[in-house]
Amino acid sequence: MAANLAIAVAKFVAFLFTTSSSMLAESIHSVADSGNQALLLLGGKRAQRARTKEHPFGYGRERYFYAFVVAVVLFTVGAVFSIYEGIHKIELRGDVESPQWAFGVLIFAIIAEIFSFRTAIKESNLVRGNQSWVSFIRHSKSPELPVVLLEDLGALLGLIFALFGVTMAVITGDGLWDGIGTLMIGILLAVIAIVLAIETKSLLLGEGASPDVETQIRSALEGAPEVSRVIHMRTLHLGPEELLVAAKIAVDHDDTAADVARGIDEAEQRIRAAVPIARVIYLEPDLDRAPVK
Repeated sequence: MAANLAIAVAKFVAFLFTTSSSMLAESIHSVADSGNQALLLLGGKRAQRARTKEHPFGYGRERYFYAFVVAVVLFTVGAVFSIYEGIHKIELRGDVESPQWAFGVLIFAIIAEIFSFRTAIKESNLVRGNQSWVSFIRHSKSPELPVVLLEDLGALLGLIFALFGVTMAVITGDGLWDGIGTLMIGILLAVIAIVLAIETKSLLLGEGASPDVETQIRSALEGAPEVSRVIHMRTLHLGPEELLVAAKIAVDHDDTAADVARGIDEAEQRIRAAVPIARVIYLEPDLDRAPVK
């Protein structure tokens, strides 16, 4: 966040010297990124609050809410402004003044963003496993890393678009190219914002555990001696690191109440051992009736 703020200041200075719309769009882009990272930090902090009577399952999903707000901010502040500024610049076709300022700041920013993007990739690889990048962004239950990944990718591509627009405007002497570069930045931000909105909306509405995790939970349940089988099961992420598990389990009709209670306790322990994020577990016993053929 601090790096993005510093880059934003540098871009604004370059804009004042060059009057380049691409530099202005990139300045707003960096300001939006800094604000988004502040929102993610705020969401993470608020999600740690203790549960209350009004919110008995806690505030873990606040992280999803703030990630969704990030998508809205990126679209309204970054994309809409850049698209408007690009169209305006195309109509005016003003010259780029003192382009060396733009080149210097853009090259510095590209180098800084490469290091930032590299860090985001390294952090994501720690939890991505064997998933493809598309699958990781689509199915990650923790919203921060996919958001930062897409933001960094967008920032890097946006800088390349800005460099392209300014370079072509200087070579041709036509400010049209500066406007085209700005328009490309706006469209890029709109695409990223829409992808983020779709993915975080799904998390905000409530997503269940991944198929692999559900298989682990089912195996843990059916491994308990008193559990004959799992009749049905539902899971729900209360937050990235907190999973609710509700299941109806079949028990033998000869089991006593003490046997059933002991079996439920053991099943809960087995679930938590297999899936540590399963922190809220509700198990309902039922008689084991053979399914009707």
